[in-house]
Amino acid sequence: MISRVLGSHREEIVIATKGGIHWNDQKIARDARRETILRQCDESLSRLTTDYIDLYYQHGPDPNVPVATSAEAFATLREVGKIRAVGVSNFDLQQLQEFHAVCPIDAIQPYYNMLQREIEDEILPWCRQHGVSAMVYWPLLKGLLAGKLQRDHLFPDKDGRKKYKMFQGQEFQKNLDFVDRLRPLADQCECGVAELVIAWTVQRPGITAALCGAKRPEQIRQTAAAMNLVLGPEVLERIEAEIAARGQTASRGAV
Repeated sequence: MISRVLGSHREEIVIATKGGIHWNDQKIARDARRETILRQCDESLSRLTTDYIDLYYQHGPDPNVPVATSAEAFATLREVGKIRAVGVSNFDLQQLQEFHAVCPIDAIQPYYNMLQREIEDEILPWCRQHGVSAMVYWPLLKGLLAGKLQRDHLFPDKDGRKKYKMFQGQEFQKNLDFVDRLRPLADQCECGVAELVIAWTVQRPGITAALCGAKRPEQIRQTAAAMNLVLGPEVLERIEAEIAARGQTASRGAV
């Protein structure tokens, strides 16, 4: 159990988890009803064998449940001390505003990376205005920006990346071209491409943290090293020029 591993260090560690979603017949099902949010929180507390969750997210908006109804459940959990901070994931600006009006939000978790930056338009300014942390996922764009994929890489059927246009045909090759143009900048900074990309991400205005997935210990060490890398104005300008040349997308699957 996590609590046993943490032992006396529990107060030094932030545990974040989510509710409002589950697997149904091997498909993701959204369920952000009040009773579901409350029940799933209790289930998480039991599995974690802890008295509280530091940061509890609504995994995503439920089209069948008013945002305010879900927000009320999170407000209740915070009031009774089962959670200490409230987060939401994959909400648009209107949904953020509706939720925040009922239950103040402490953190949001949207996707964000060099090629998918649409949250800069409205969501990040709103977060800065309201003191909300932005904990972004996909900073390495599902591994695409880590600099490890080869041009002839074949994704097995069980690899979920295969369904995204960013990993298909000419789009995949164009994205690898972009990564190749980052390599000289990484060399200049004496780091790997992944470190360069993560450092750029956490230095963006309004970004609090970048959530990096990892399958191997060395991947954790590599991305963690980016916290000590400060990119200068010249490098940042060159990165922006390469991003502009490649172009961005407002769609998860269109890169």
